[in-house]
Amino acid sequence: MPHIDYFFATISPFTYLAGGRFEAVTAKHGASVTYKPLDIMQLFARTGGTPPKDRHPNRAAYRLQELARIAKKHDMPINLQPAFWPTNGAPAAYAIIAAQNAGGGDLGKLVQEITSSVWAREKNIAEDDVIRDCLSAAGFDPALADSGMMVGAETYAANLEEAVNRGAFGAPFYITDDDQRFWGQDRIDDLDLHLAGKL
Repeated sequence: MPHIDYFFATISPFTYLAGGRFEAVTAKHGASVTYKPLDIMQLFARTGGTPPKDRHPNRAAYRLQELARIAKKHDMPINLQPAFWPTNGAPAAYAIIAAQNAGGGDLGKLVQEITSSVWAREKNIAEDDVIRDCLSAAGFDPALADSGMMVGAETYAANLEEAVNRGAFGAPFYITDDDQRFWGQDRIDDLDLHLAGKL
């Protein structure tokens, strides 16, 4: 059975725009997944990337056009200037880590609930009540928002180190157990072909 390590950021619009397509592909191929939320700004800093706020206006303008096109292509709502972005994505990441350790819910749905809170629902994912609502919607105990903070912080930091060491530099970033790397929601089809043995 193939396995995929999924590096992503809770505040990333491109993680949001992956929607449920990644999970559909993994289900199709019976692949297992380890969800690895990380600090995307630190990943940029460590791997030669530039945070959105520091990008040249040409790049910033293109990014907004691209986000709007992708959202329309996949019939997903998006607010290109969300009220709570950037925000502290760590508490939501800790909740995802706790949920993965606890089991019992739908991790893909949890990631989508959290990222859509930022990019479609004008909610602040740094707030405990928002995180609890996302956990409940994905079938997890909302109390997970208040547990495992130390483990969450340690895992969150370890995910960043692992991402850097394994060649990741953006989000979403998918790494297969045979070390094939796929960057971006627009590479999910390529991941599908790879898992099918066609690429």
